[in-house]
Amino acid sequence: MKTAITEMFGIEHPIIQGGMHYVGFAEMAAAVSNAGGLGIITGLTQKTPQDLANEIAKCRDMTDKPFGVNVTFLPTVNAPDYPAIIRAIIEGGVKVVETAGNNPAAVLPHLKDAGIKVIHKCTSVRHSLKAQEIGCDAVSVDGFECGGHPGEDDIPNMILLPRAADELDIPFVASGGMADGRSLVAALAMGADGMNMGTRFIATKEAPVHENVKAAIVAASELDTRLVMRPLRNTERVMTNAAVEKLLEKERELGSDLKFEDIVDEVAGVYPRIMTEGDMDAGAWSCGMVAGLIDDVPTCKELIDRIMAEADAIISERLVGFQKRAAVNA
Repeated sequence: MKTAITEMFGIEHPIIQGGMHYVGFAEMAAAVSNAGGLGIITGLTQKTPQDLANEIAKCRDMTDKPFGVNVTFLPTVNAPDYPAIIRAIIEGGVKVVETAGNNPAAVLPHLKDAGIKVIHKCTSVRHSLKAQEIGCDAVSVDGFECGGHPGEDDIPNMILLPRAADELDIPFVASGGMADGRSLVAALAMGADGMNMGTRFIATKEAPVHENVKAAIVAASELDTRLVMRPLRNTERVMTNAAVEKLLEKERELGSDLKFEDIVDEVAGVYPRIMTEGDMDAGAWSCGMVAGLIDDVPTCKELIDRIMAEADAIISERLVGFQKRAAVNA
């Protein structure tokens, strides 16, 4: 399947693995890239820019296919050393960067000068248009269904994707609720040139997370995520657990008086305990509603091959079949 996204990034299939904290290590990115998609290393999971450089080198040893690095620009007092992070990406020969969070305009000239393609994660049409205006090559349009931060507009992909197609001139991929061949065909039908999957890739053999995490995703239904930090306008969709329910109780009790400090135990620094140690009640961790569509743990190659086979069957058999039926009845 050839789309503007496969051609832009030099990949076989229009499937991207989004950057995920304590998931997007070299093993994950290489497995997705070797399967024909675009794997992504999560930059801020690495403690230092040198650690990121080492992770990029490790990934390069594991695949000769294109892979990218996610850089999330956080609104924080003690900001990461972004210049050194960008330097590590450029010097590592990475050709794709997925940016997220705040406006990446300050780093775009450096990335562009190095011949790097930039895809920015957006949760609204207006943010997507801004990304296009500042020079991003593509955008990942994230609907309300997505795990992590869905923005504050609450627009699901059935509306958001066609709206993006109406407004954008640059290619975009659909993110949020993406799991299988049906997802891909639906995304293409609504104007996207591919799809970005996060939660679905956590439930794969190669995902470098504790087996408890994968089991929790497989066991979950579409009803098992919660939205936290809404009063702080930093909404995050997470898998429900004891810590999350405790967090939500604090939000209800404190109302407009809620401060980040009130919930720091449930949201700060919990990822190593969850993703590495498998302590599923340690705190809040990002998970999409798509967990309801996940019921197995395949290899990345098995997953991507299955998605592409399903998509081909839907397009060439189911959809064409409707046309044939109409022609016969005419």
